[in-house]
Amino acid sequence: MQAYKTYARVQASGELAIGQLPFAPGALVEVLVVGAERNAVESEQEWGRLMQTVQNLPQAQAISDADIAAEIDTVRQTR
Repeated sequence: MQAYKTYARVQASGELAIGQLPFAPGALVEVLVVGAERNAVESEQEWGRLMQTVQNLPQAQAISDADIAAEIDTVRQTR
């Protein structure tokens, strides 16, 4: 299945138009409309899930607090 993600604004009339799609004319496509705005609680929960996933990556296990501090110092010195 080919997927294409884009953003568009709903018009005052309540209609939505999306142009320049990467599908052949006449192709049957599935349309899913999801609001992009999230409240603060949803954003915080999503951020927490992302951070948990990153922290559980094997390469993250090899990073020490000293490595993190050195990276922060490097970034601060380049500002």
